[in-house]
Formats: sequence, structure tokens, C-alpha cells
Amino acid sequence: MTNSPIGKRVDVLDKGWIELVDVMPHPDSNVSGDLAIVNAARVSFLGESKGDVQDKKLLFYLLRNRHTTPFEMVEFKFRVRAPLVTWWQWARHRTWSFNAQSGRYTPFDENDFYVPDVWRKQSKDNKQASEGEVNQWVNTELNSRLSKHYEDAYAEYEHALKVGVSKEMARLFLPAFGVYYTWVVKVDAHNLMHFLKLRMADEAQYEIRVYAEAIYEHFFKPTLSWTAEAFEKYMLHTVIVDK
Repeated sequence: MTNSPIGKRVDVLDKGWIELVDVMPHPDSNVSGDLAIVNAARVSFLGESKGDVQDKKLLFYLLRNRHTTPFEMVEFKFRVRAPLVTWWQWARHRTWSFNAQSGRYTPFDENDFYVPDVWRKQSKDNKQASEGEVNQWVNTELNSRLSKHYEDAYAEYEHALKVGVSKEMARLFLPAFGVYYTWVVKVDAHNLMHFLKLRMADEAQYEIRVYAEAIYEHFFKPTLSWTAEAFEKYMLHTVIVDK
């Protein structure tokens, strides 16, 4: 498992993180992720490598021409801790498999809330986006107000638990979008590239973009170096037309 990113955890946002749980093919196998993709494309030849030069040329051909099914032969599994404002967008990618922490079984901690470093202004041209930052005084005031809001809400949540209310109902007191949840998620390389293209874009919301960037830099590129090179060349800044 030399140089394997499995088990590596990267901090994201103020209290979040992402950890690579597993990848297929496993680094202990004799087949790299890039070669697994090439082998899948050469299945009629029993997946026999023709050497790095020819293998890499084939992989680039596959992505350039959107022959994407071989890329589905590589899978990534992550544990992710992120606020609901992030998960609200992530879950729209229905090609991922999700299993989430449940507030019905596990009580929340008083520190389980997202406080942004910077408050962004509403975009003048894009109704769903932000641009620029508020001034430092407003930023400090808003963080103080948000922290107070969390403290008051968590106090109500704790009170409800103490008087015997079920965890599934007590959580109604919690501010929804700022609560951190931990998920286990899984996706194949083809659909991960689609996710990365959309969520690493400049117009993507910051709270999901930083997770996409962490996945790409710390896990995708070290695992699939050829694929990452082809992705940057043929997909990252182009229009996706799936075949």
C-alpha cells in the first residue's frame, strides 16, 4: 500500500473533513486504477497491458471520445463530515451511494455547527450565487450573531432531551443548514469526474467547492494520475456530452 491515500483525512471548512476509506482496485493489488480502466476497455483481449505508452494513449482516447464505461470500473469510498448546506447540494448527484449519520440515534454536540470564515455578498447577476465579501465589521457581527443563534438553539435542544423528548423530535430545535453530519459515500470514477467538473467550477457554492477540490487534489489525482491528466485536458473546462 505504498503511497496509498487510503486512510488519509483532509480538513475542510471550520470543522469538516474528508477521508478516503477505500478504493477499487485496492492499492495492494497489482493493477493500478488507470490500468484497471484500460483493462476494462480491452476486455476482449483479456485486459492485457501493452505498456505505459500504449495504455496511456488508449485511456486518453477513451476520455476524449467520451467512452466512459471503462471509468466506472474504479470506485472511491469516503467518510465525509460536512454541514447540511453542503449535503443539500451533494445529494443531488444521485449517481453517488449515500449512508448518513442519523440524529434519531446519535445526539448532536454543541460544537456541531458551521461558522463561515467569511460572509459573502449576494451576486448582482446570478440569483443563486454570491460574489465578494462583506466588510470586516459586518463579518464579525454576523459571526457573533450566528454563534449566539447556535448557542440558544442548542440549549433548547439539550432541554428537550433532558425532559425526555426523543432525539428525533428534539432535533427540531437545531438550525438545519448549519448542522454538521457525517456520511459514508461511494462513487465510480466516471461519475466522480462529472461531480468534480460541476463542483470545482468557480460558480459552484464555496461550501461544496472546497470538498470537491479536496477530493481531486488529495485522492483522485494520486490514485488516477493519467485519468486526472486527461480530465484536465478534455473535460474540466469543456462542455460534457455523455455518450
